[in-house]
Amino acid sequence: MFTNKLTNMVSVGNVKVGGGAPLSVQTMWKKPFATDENIIDQLKSLKDLGCDIIRFAVPDIDSAEILGVIAAESPMPVVADIHFDYKIALKCIDAGIHKIRINPGNIGAEWKVKEVIYKAKDKNIPIRVGVNSGSLPQKLRNNKDKAASMILAAEEEIEIFEKYNFKNALFSLKSPDVATTISVNEMFAQKYSYPLHVGVTEAGPLIDGVVKNSAALLHLLAKDIGSTVRVSLSSSPENEVIAGNAILSEAGKRDNVVNLVSCPKCGRATFDVHEFVSKIYDKVKKIGKHLTISVMGCVVNGPQEAKDADIGITGVGNSIVIFKKGEIFKKTTSQNAEEEFLREIEKL
Repeated sequence: MFTNKLTNMVSVGNVKVGGGAPLSVQTMWKKPFATDENIIDQLKSLKDLGCDIIRFAVPDIDSAEILGVIAAESPMPVVADIHFDYKIALKCIDAGIHKIRINPGNIGAEWKVKEVIYKAKDKNIPIRVGVNSGSLPQKLRNNKDKAASMILAAEEEIEIFEKYNFKNALFSLKSPDVATTISVNEMFAQKYSYPLHVGVTEAGPLIDGVVKNSAALLHLLAKDIGSTVRVSLSSSPENEVIAGNAILSEAGKRDNVVNLVSCPKCGRATFDVHEFVSKIYDKVKKIGKHLTISVMGCVVNGPQEAKDADIGITGVGNSIVIFKKGEIFKKTTSQNAEEEFLREIEKL
């Protein structure tokens, strides 16, 4: 595992963030959780994909109580996302939630933040201050320099934290705009040692969102800025986790991610790459090892173009070949291809 530059370290449940700890990947639960009977199984599946921390929106007191029950059974630390009502934050801390996220644009007066700080300090629970360019405090919303305004919003919370000697804090400074996200995080990292939760907020649907997050995160991570990441997408939590791990891997910050290489397919294709990848995708992404797996469209170029792959597959019609490091070592049929391929991957 790889780390970024030293900041303060905080503990989110059993996950260390900042201070030289490995970078973590987060996502957010995207639907009402009060009546979801299979939620723990779904959280386990997200953890298997490489999720380290899960965040839930908590709109009311009743939801806080339910989330406490979920947190007690969750396979990974649970974060409560609080807007407007500081009393919900207090309830979540009492319920055993592992971290609280508040928004300085709507959480209210200093005395409300003070109450949350005292409760968090008593329970040794970290607080993340989430500064978003679209929900700044009223007095900062008309400023043309969004990055500077976001820094000011963060600094107001820092002043309160320091006033009450609260060090157990993280910050996020996010915008839908890539340039603003990069600029504000660079500015913050130069001045402060609080761990940064990084990502582009409201980044859009899958392709657009991955492009924006990749552009911002690869830039920041190359400068060792960021201690935990969330790839915000108008897509599933699973896709957010997979994208987050892929970005960390490409940045050289995580070494337990499967590299799935597959050709785009063309008129020469004799093997349905798209269909086969869709069958194995979720399974191989849960392996949690650094392997290069190749799925190629034809036997003419496939094995040689993927000669660096630990294992790969291609074929013609019903005749399928599995290869390692560019050398064919096993033949099978299209009916048995998925089972045989996954079995050979398991052996690795």
